[in-house]
Amino acid sequence: MNRVLVIAVGVVVVAAIALMSTFFTVQQTEQVLVLQFGEPKRTIKEPGLYAKIPLIQNVVSFDKRVLIYDGVAEEIIASDQKRLVVDAFLRYQIVDPLKFYQAVGNEFGARSRLAAMLNSSMRSVLGEVPLSAVLSAERSKLMRQTAELVNREAKEFGINVVDVRIKRADLPDANAQAIYGRMKAEREREAKEFRAQGAEQAQLIRANADRGKTVLLAEAHRKAQILRGEGDGERNRIFAEAYGKDPEFFAFYRSMQAYAEALGGGDTTMILNPDTEFFRYFNDLRGRLPGATNPK
Repeated sequence: MNRVLVIAVGVVVVAAIALMSTFFTVQQTEQVLVLQFGEPKRTIKEPGLYAKIPLIQNVVSFDKRVLIYDGVAEEIIASDQKRLVVDAFLRYQIVDPLKFYQAVGNEFGARSRLAAMLNSSMRSVLGEVPLSAVLSAERSKLMRQTAELVNREAKEFGINVVDVRIKRADLPDANAQAIYGRMKAEREREAKEFRAQGAEQAQLIRANADRGKTVLLAEAHRKAQILRGEGDGERNRIFAEAYGKDPEFFAFYRSMQAYAEALGGGDTTMILNPDTEFFRYFNDLRGRLPGATNPK
């Protein structure tokens, strides 16, 4: 009785294992290839519950989502013989699981193939354009061309390349230092040229300012001379009128001015005859000289 029970339990366990290995689930993000002794039998891309022959068939799943391959930095020579270190990546999707399995086996094998295809395509496209094109807005067009080349080869492996992008595009260290040196020398040359132009402009401005200053001073001096001459003329006219009105007072006034100018200094010493015309108002308030007739 116990033996029968053990056999029954064994049969149930085997049946359960067989039942469990018969059914399998395909997720939304998966696509499955059913193999029988290693030979592909069918491809399943729709999610759901499916059955297979237990112990004879097995399933291999592949991701349906867009995957990313991050390449390694490669040194590429542009058409102008400039060296450029390019670090790129691509996004791809497995669209034919059977062809993918037969060609590369798994994602690891696919990555090695994609690396070679990306490298050759980048060299083919970027090698036809100068360095300036890679570093300009034309890069998007170059990336589309690269993606088309990679996709053309990747279709043979059941892969669809969605996009190719450059993460970084730099000059090699040796070239970068040389270019930076040339850029520095060029900027220094431009700076010297700008300074020379500034000095020239400053000299022109100073010359114009000095010329304007000379003109203004000359014009002011001319006007001053004219005004001084007019003032002297007006003064002489006033003196003449004053002399005509009262010659005696005018003579007295001029004598006082002569005294102020001649004797104005504190250390002035003069030895003169007091009976001269110059000292006529010293001896007499009316300016009469000794022996002269009294004025009327």
